[in-house]
Amino acid sequence: METALIILAAGMGTRMNSDLPKVLHEIAGAPMLAHAMRAGAALEPARIVVVTGHGGEAVAATARDWDERAEIAVQAEQLGTGHAVAQAGPLLGSFSGDAYVLYGDTPFISAGTLERMREARAGHDVVILGFEAQDPGRYGRLVMEGAELARIVEFAEASEAEKAITLCNSGVVCADSATLFELIAAVKNDNAKGEYYLTDIVEIARARGLSATAVACDEAETMGINSRAELAAAEAAFQSRARAAALEDGVTLTAPETVHFAFDTVVGRDAIIEPNVVFGPDVTVESGARIRAFSHLEGAHVSRGGVIGPYARLRPGAELAEDVRIGNFVEVKAARIDRGAKVNHLSYIGDAEIGEETNIGAGTITCNYDGVFKHRTRLGARVFIGSNTMLVAPVSVGDDAMTASGSVITEDVEPGALALGRAQQVTKPGRARKLFEILRAKKAQMRDR
Repeated sequence: METALIILAAGMGTRMNSDLPKVLHEIAGAPMLAHAMRAGAALEPARIVVVTGHGGEAVAATARDWDERAEIAVQAEQLGTGHAVAQAGPLLGSFSGDAYVLYGDTPFISAGTLERMREARAGHDVVILGFEAQDPGRYGRLVMEGAELARIVEFAEASEAEKAITLCNSGVVCADSATLFELIAAVKNDNAKGEYYLTDIVEIARARGLSATAVACDEAETMGINSRAELAAAEAAFQSRARAAALEDGVTLTAPETVHFAFDTVVGRDAIIEPNVVFGPDVTVESGARIRAFSHLEGAHVSRGGVIGPYARLRPGAELAEDVRIGNFVEVKAARIDRGAKVNHLSYIGDAEIGEETNIGAGTITCNYDGVFKHRTRLGARVFIGSNTMLVAPVSVGDDAMTASGSVITEDVEPGALALGRAQQVTKPGRARKLFEILRAKKAQMRDR
C-alpha cells in the first residue's frame, strides 16, 4: 500500500522570538522540517504534502530543497491542527493509501516508531502515536479500553481519573487517506478556542464503528520545539544520541561531550575523533582516520589513514584519499588530494587537484579567485612545493617537479623541473639604521606636539 506524508509546518512560533519560521531553525545543521521529512522518508512515501503558513515561501523552498517531490498546501488562517490537515485534502483527494500526519517542529520521531504504526494500521482504522510522560502536565490523555483507543481527552476537559493517565498524545496520526479526510470534515470547532482539533477524529471514528488504537514511543521522540530553550535542549539531545551511537559503532571519542555532529555525519569504525571537533553537514570519515583537536569539517570526505588537524578546516568539496595528512591551520576547499599527499601547516588549498605523495610546504596558497571566476591548480605526483609558494591559478605543476621557497608561480611547470619565481633581492648596507633614525625622530616630533 502506498503512503503519503502530511507535515504540518504552518505555525508562527512566536515564542522563538524570530523572523525565521519556527520549522526552519536548525538542529545539527539541518532545519527541523528536514528532520521531520527525513524521519518520514523511512516509510518510502509516494506523496509528501507540507502545510505552510507563516513564512510559507521560505518553508516551501526548504521543503523542496530536501525533497523535490514536496507539494505545498497553505493554511492561511491558524484554525487548529484539524484545519491544517484539511488543507492537504485537495492535493490528496484521489490518493489511495495511508496518510501519516507529522509535525515540522517535532523532529525526532524514529523510523522504528513509524514502522510500528504501520503494523498497527493493519488491524485498526486510526492509529495515534502516544508516549508515557514522566510529567504528563497539560498534555492530552489517551484513554484506552484494552487495545482500543476510546478517546483523546484534552487536559482542561479531563476528569481527575483521566488526569492520572500518563499515556499522552503526540499528535502524530495514521489512517487511510480517504478516511482521514472524511473524519476531519466532521470535526467541529465548538470549543473555547474556536479551533478544529485533529484529536477529535478518534471519537468520531468510534461513533462510526471504526477502530482506533495507540502505539507508544519513547517520550524523547515526541519532543516538540517552541522556544529557543527547547531548541537548545533538542540540540543537546541530538548530540547525546549521536555521540552514544558513534561510541557503540566503534568510534573513539576522546572527549565525547566536546564533539559536535551534524544530522548526517558518517564516521567509520576505529576512527579517532579528538576533543572539540565540529562536523558540519555532509561529512564522511572512513575507518582508521584520525581527526585531531579543534578541527572543523563540512562537505568533506576523509579516507582511511587520513590525519586531519589539529586546527584544520575542511570545506565543501574536500576529497581526501588514503593516508593524506592535513596539518594545523590548513584550509582545504573544493580540492581532491591523492594518496599520501601532505599539507602539514599554514596553507590554503582551494579549487585544486593534488597528486599522490606530493608535499606542500608551509604558507602555500592556491590563488584561485580573480574577483569574478574561480580557477584550478593542478599538481602532479611527488611534487615538492617550497614554503611560501603562491600558485596563481590556472596553473599546473608536473610530476616530480619542485618550486623554490618564496616563489610566485604564474606559468605551468613541466615534470621534473625546478621553478623559481622570486623578485631579485637588493641589499643596501647601513640603510636600515638610517631609516630607523629617521622614523624614530619623526615619531618623537609627533609625540612632542
